Amino acid sequence: MNKPIKKIFVVDDDEMLSMALEDYIERKTGYNVRLFNTGEECLEHLAEQPDIIILDYNLNSVKKDAANGLEILEAIKKLDKSIKIVMLSTQDASWIVLQTVKVGAAEYIVKDENAFEKILTFCETASCS
Repeated sequence: MNKPIKKIFVVDDDEMLSMALEDYIERKTGYNVRLFNTGEECLEHLAEQPDIIILDYNLNSVKKDAANGLEILEAIKKLDKSIKIVMLSTQDASWIVLQTVKVGAAEYIVKDENAFEKILTFCETASCS
């Protein structure tokens, strides 16, 4: 039986990074990737049942009135605990990592030169139910 194609949401207000990540994941895996500039947009599409959401921690750096990544993480987990969430951030402080994991993030990845590879590894090894 064929393995189902995973559906991945990328939620980041950095449009260039989002598009590059989308291209990287789709090219390497064939997974279906959707992009959202705000967490609010992502929440509106949760009925599409993504397997994985890659969520920027500093999500409100462009739209100041938008919710930040931690707020969106909390909202997603209230609606659907089964979605695996990868927090993506420039922040590498251990208290931030612990905070996001406590709320429900499955993984925390720092935006560095290895971030895309780490995300891809997570996406390929995360079991989807």
